[in-house]
Amino acid sequence: MGIRIYGHPFSSFTWKALIAAYERDVSFEFCMVDSDHPENLARMSELSPTGQFPALVDGDRQVTQSNSVIEYLDRFGSATPMIPDDRDAALDARMLAYVFDSYVSVPMQHIVGEALRPKGQQDQGRVAEFKAKLDKSYAWLSRRPGAGWANGYSFSIADCAAAPALFYADWVHPIPSGTLKSYRTRLLDRPSVARAVDEARPYRAFFPLGAPDRD
Repeated sequence: MGIRIYGHPFSSFTWKALIAAYERDVSFEFCMVDSDHPENLARMSELSPTGQFPALVDGDRQVTQSNSVIEYLDRFGSATPMIPDDRDAALDARMLAYVFDSYVSVPMQHIVGEALRPKGQQDQGRVAEFKAKLDKSYAWLSRRPGAGWANGYSFSIADCAAAPALFYADWVHPIPSGTLKSYRTRLLDRPSVARAVDEARPYRAFFPLGAPDRD
């Protein structure tokens, strides 16, 4: 049956897996997880402890959690691997992927989560707290990318994580002009990332804070 990737095109963590698959030119079937595809919702609940996507199925092999999916995809294709061969570069790439996931994507998602609450139940104090966390992450990350990719070597798992994290974070709490903002622009110019952005466009109405006209 080949590789199947379960997720949703507007999901930041699904983007990570898709970007890696596009980078390595891996053929796969995309299985949309939404209310219009109840069979995929049911399957996702079996593949992940919490039903969160993405997940990958390849024959009897089942892989959940976006970073693990990316590592699995390195088995296919001939492009530069998302986990670098050099041990130090691999360590940097994995570390930065977790930084983008935990210290950019998570605060961003909490801010979006507050916006999804009814007006009278939104906690602006929590919003301010998570924006402050993003400011700290922006400052730390601004010292990292330079003129290249996140780990300073090649496009990697770190950039797969950075692309959706910075894409959406800039919507909820704009990234200041400078190194990190320029890095976000470079990411959006990458064909694999641009493809993920385009595939997510039809779902921008889902964004509770109002999706900006710009990318």
